[in-house]
Amino acid sequence: MEQSTFFGRSAPLCQPSCSRPNGHSLADRLVVCVATPARPPTAKVAKRSKVEILKEQSDFLRHPLMEELVTEEPNINEGALQLMKFHGSYQQDDRDKRGFGKGKAYQFMMRTRQPAGLVSNQLYLTMDDLADQFGNNTLRLTTRQTYQLHAVLKQDLKTVFSTVIKNMGTTLGACGDVNRNVLAPPAPFKDRPEYVHAAKLAEDIADLLAPQSGAYYDVWLDGEKFVTSQMETPKVTEDRAFNGFGTNFEGSPEPLYGSVFLPRKFKVAITVPGDNSVDLFTNDVGIVVMSNDAGEVQGYNLVVGGGMGRTARNATTFARLADGLGFVHKDDIFHVMKAIVAAQRDYGRRDDRKQARLKYLVEEWGIDKFRTVVEQYFGKKIEPLRPLPPWEFKDYLGWMEQGDGRLAYGVFVQNGRLKGDLKVALRRVIERYELPVIITANQNIILTEIEPSWKSDILNTLHGAGVRDVVDLDSIDRTSMACPALPTCGLAVAESERSLPDINLRIRALMTKLGFDEGESFVVRMTGCPNGCARPYMAELGFVGDGPNSYQLWLGGSPNQTRLAEVFQDRVKIQDIEKALEPVLYMFKQRRRPGEALGDFTARIGFDALRQYAADYVAEGAAAKLPKLALAEDVFASLEAMAAKQGKSISHLASETLRSSLCT
Repeated sequence: MEQSTFFGRSAPLCQPSCSRPNGHSLADRLVVCVATPARPPTAKVAKRSKVEILKEQSDFLRHPLMEELVTEEPNINEGALQLMKFHGSYQQDDRDKRGFGKGKAYQFMMRTRQPAGLVSNQLYLTMDDLADQFGNNTLRLTTRQTYQLHAVLKQDLKTVFSTVIKNMGTTLGACGDVNRNVLAPPAPFKDRPEYVHAAKLAEDIADLLAPQSGAYYDVWLDGEKFVTSQMETPKVTEDRAFNGFGTNFEGSPEPLYGSVFLPRKFKVAITVPGDNSVDLFTNDVGIVVMSNDAGEVQGYNLVVGGGMGRTARNATTFARLADGLGFVHKDDIFHVMKAIVAAQRDYGRRDDRKQARLKYLVEEWGIDKFRTVVEQYFGKKIEPLRPLPPWEFKDYLGWMEQGDGRLAYGVFVQNGRLKGDLKVALRRVIERYELPVIITANQNIILTEIEPSWKSDILNTLHGAGVRDVVDLDSIDRTSMACPALPTCGLAVAESERSLPDINLRIRALMTKLGFDEGESFVVRMTGCPNGCARPYMAELGFVGDGPNSYQLWLGGSPNQTRLAEVFQDRVKIQDIEKALEPVLYMFKQRRRPGEALGDFTARIGFDALRQYAADYVAEGAAAKLPKLALAEDVFASLEAMAAKQGKSISHLASETLRSSLCT
């Protein structure tokens, strides 16, 4: 194992306290588990964060959570709060409900784990009931194809969790320093074996990387491990137990995670060639199912090191796209996934949680070194990537044929919030026809297994609740996303979910004013903080909250989510969004290439040119209020012709020309 110096001596980068077959004694292994920066601080040595120590002392996520859940207080303490995440829940404070002198309005958000976004009819109805009985009468569809149930009180947690478990759901692995929900295309196609395989693989990898200690059942079912009707694939069980190359902790209740689990959250997405409905490159690991012409799976292309999270004004944190790792054969996928997890577990930073995601390890090492370390845990070489077609974003909205005689219907859910008439109408048709559903990574929902004879009744019911068909959606709304942000997210510094619908309307109005066609659109995403939960750094236009009613503007992502955006402007107040966007959109309209998207245009033209253009841009409504300047008729005619040629207004070109002349 690679050596790094810390605590004044040379030692393996990671020494978890669980036993591994590597010759170290238990006494040696009780030092620390911490990977240090490439240049460790000289004034004081790196040491584990408080969360790392808490995890190790928790008896595999049991204490002090179990003790805190039975107190009379409406909240749990910091230690229990950290452990609660591993069980699929965050403690929150509803800032809208705070009263003067009353302190925080504590509540809990519960998140489910739904590999590939698949939800049985039974679980859908259960979640709908829980939202009304114990939540805030809404359900949130997340960007990772899961549910979030908000506003659960501490006293109701055990009832809510146990109800989910007993109705074939789970929250285990939805949060915390473990593998999170595994994404896959929400394709309902029964006659496309590659899509069917991707969904099954998502379920298998979720099982492979799920915590194993049983603490989850101790906390929520008093130790009764509820037996579901779906047993994990035998190969998952077999490959998890395999320890030929040191991926496992022998004899540990957590064979892959050990007592300290992972340094931070870990995200996996699976797709098929060409389908980027899952934002593949934003994940710690992206898996592409590679099939032959007969539709038989041959193996998988792998990418690693993607991630969106960053911290405001901290240049050492950044969004990153995944790099190509290579190709592995079909039978090796579980082994290589364990190898990647083990590399991150043993070498990921544990002294600084802001630097603990896999993307920082890949960035520091480079993909070649990372591949070499993974191969040591894998036990064989990873082959070069296989060729792929261009990527395309698919939203799976509207009517689709499943390929088995039945239909599926993708329903648009603005920002993923199921509430009011929409929630009631969906409940009605899902219950009436016993439909399962699929949650998409774009916060929408797909009704599946629909007999053609049911189509008319389903449409009438949904239209009566105000559900818009795909053809009636504004194309900006159709691809936009927002995180929940205020009032419940503790990290939010600005609005997101509650603001984006109005901002989309304002963007459309601005585009209409500038003469864009009604169908013109681009990908808009918004978050209330830099954490990037709605993946704004992949958007053509991203809004990232950086203060009360204030946002950073990010530009340059691609329509198919394969290129990172960059920050264009800081601290744009919500009332000034049109002022900031109008020069960009006007320049785009005047100078774009045929069929060019906004993100591609801004990436091609460059931010220096955009900013220069914006500096001298004169809005149509502002020209009448500015000082007047008389010009000779021939000069004006020349100016008018030059402005038309350059795609600028006369006022814009005049300001630019005079500014340049006066500054020389």
